[in-house]
Amino acid sequence: MYAVIETGGKQYQVKEGDTIFIEKLEAEGEITFDKVVMVGGDGSVKVGAPYVEGASVKAKLLKNGKAKKITVFTYKPKKKKQGHRQPYSQVQIEAINA
Repeated sequence: MYAVIETGGKQYQVKEGDTIFIEKLEAEGEITFDKVVMVGGDGSVKVGAPYVEGASVKAKLLKNGKAKKITVFTYKPKKKKQGHRQPYSQVQIEAINA
């Protein structure tokens, strides 16, 4: 069984046991995603308009962190080189409730 969830302005296709990196969440322990766009498996697919009613995905927060630093160049006079580290949350999908 798989599901497509929406979080942080992005959509992710997940299965039970998957580990994904998403936009940073201010949460601890167990997380429930209610914005389920699609649920599929066993030859049937449920598509929501915009979300599937009664469907949810449970996940466990593994850690919060920052990604590797990227360098931002600006090609203008007297501008400095800048860097950016995007914060993320690493979660593990535990259950998909259709």
